[in-house]
Amino acid sequence: MTTQQKQNCMYVGIDVHKDTHTAVGISPYGEKLFEITVGNYKEDFENLKEKVEEMKGVLSPYIGLEDVRGYGERLAGYLYEKYPLYHVPSILVDNARQNATHPEKSDSLDAFGVAKVMMSSIDSLLVYTISQESEKAKQLKEISQDREDLVLERTRLKNQVHTLLYRIYNNEYSTYFKDPFTLKALRFWRNAKPKCDPFLLKTMKRKVRRILDIHIEVTDLEKDMTVLLENNYTIQTASGCGVVLASTIIGEIGDINRFTSPGALSKYAGCSPRERSSGKKVRHVKSRSGNRRLNCAFHRMALSQISRMGNDKARTYFKRKISEGKSKSQALVCLRRQMVNIVWMMMKHKTIYRNA
Repeated sequence: MTTQQKQNCMYVGIDVHKDTHTAVGISPYGEKLFEITVGNYKEDFENLKEKVEEMKGVLSPYIGLEDVRGYGERLAGYLYEKYPLYHVPSILVDNARQNATHPEKSDSLDAFGVAKVMMSSIDSLLVYTISQESEKAKQLKEISQDREDLVLERTRLKNQVHTLLYRIYNNEYSTYFKDPFTLKALRFWRNAKPKCDPFLLKTMKRKVRRILDIHIEVTDLEKDMTVLLENNYTIQTASGCGVVLASTIIGEIGDINRFTSPGALSKYAGCSPRERSSGKKVRHVKSRSGNRRLNCAFHRMALSQISRMGNDKARTYFKRKISEGKSKSQALVCLRRQMVNIVWMMMKHKTIYRNA
């Protein structure tokens, strides 16, 4: 967007909540034009639209929301076809508030902060899009997050059952099964009748039953992931990228058309090193910002590439970077960046992975 175009914009920042949304409109010079608080129903959204139309004059409205997936999803869907709509990360608003002389927080100030971020950084913000691909990505994200929560719960329960088995059987329980948490072992513990404290045994069996239930739920979620991925995406064909990892990556990326290049996706995922140069000294450091779930997914994908069952070309690339003087962690960062390029190309052009 050129400077002249920015001078003809009205920036509307919206701080969303469960029951109400607060909107603040500012001029291209930062002057507050209006403030309105509306509910979370269509008739309330129409009141907001009327206020924007009333105050815009010769200016073109640009809308920014802190949250377009949770409480703000219904409002974003209403505004999508009416105005240019942007997702404003809350961390940008918070950073601007913390740098103020007297940092204060309220719905009005948050909405004003969203508008100010738009005014200063609209070229770097992601445009909100609604498409068939983004809707499928949203479903995959919700399923992958549900699975992640269940796996964490299962891990916690396994640790508790380990302690309970030791209290009931002493060290003898380890001789029954090599892995005490296989399905066969779990069914055995569920039906076991050792002589011990009946309340202790009841507690152990209750937790074992929950682990078995979680196994069924996780399997069902993975089947749903497979169905959503089939005929829609191809990145699960890449080596080291199974159904779960592919679902996480697609869910966090959303519509790939939001990212104009692999570099844009890399920056969003926090996979692009930051420059820390001074004078004649030029250096780059690992970025700690970006989407951390997506960053972790690309990291796991890169690790699988250099594993024993991974990719020969990836291992060659990894070793070449080490021979150039990089540490193993630095070489892995370079490989992770290459994974971003591959995923962007596969999602953009719907191509399958070719290890050639």
